[in-house]
Amino acid sequence: MDKKSMNTQKLKEMFIYVGEQIIKNKPLLTKVDSAIGDGDHGIGMSVGFTEAKANLEKQEFDTINDVFKTIGMSMISSMGGASGVIFGTLFVGGIKKLDKADTLDVALMASIFEKSLVAIKERGKANLGDKTMIDSLDPAVEGLKTCVENDETDILATLKIAEQKANEGVEKSKEYVAKFGRAKSLGDRAIGHQDAGATSIWIIFRSMREWVEESVSNE
Repeated sequence: MDKKSMNTQKLKEMFIYVGEQIIKNKPLLTKVDSAIGDGDHGIGMSVGFTEAKANLEKQEFDTINDVFKTIGMSMISSMGGASGVIFGTLFVGGIKKLDKADTLDVALMASIFEKSLVAIKERGKANLGDKTMIDSLDPAVEGLKTCVENDETDILATLKIAEQKANEGVEKSKEYVAKFGRAKSLGDRAIGHQDAGATSIWIIFRSMREWVEESVSNE
């Protein structure tokens, strides 16, 4: 794989792997969510990515726009509820009004996820520190933007930073009082527990990094 960009086929393969890892981590996500939430986050994410993975596998794509849209719409239609809409927006929010592209580089990846972050904040009304997926997505996006500002063009190096920032965000989410969902009613009792949505975001970026790392090493 080219270290500076990936074509539509590679993007599809990467997100199939991401889906597999989310499904594999269903028990972890269930455990994390059971501590302060409804305990159904792992199930929902597994359902969403099972559908996305199936839809990715059964067709070919001409643009990265179509890959992102397929994942997002699969999650929205199969997961249902607020979580489905929010995680679906992670993939469809960033490609809205985006010119069709057949390759993804660092700059475009940063732009897509930044737009997704804005769309999620607008839709869910959550911000950094509210104990939601934003707590890891926001710092991950900041990491991506910093790479662009520093003229970093290596996708693997960039994803390592995004993964690290997302992980730091998960750890910080333990310090926050929840503003949304069942955990909101727990008040200070939610402190000490990480957010399940933030954990999913970290797994997504970690899985992207793992796939790229493996692909680059096999070249």
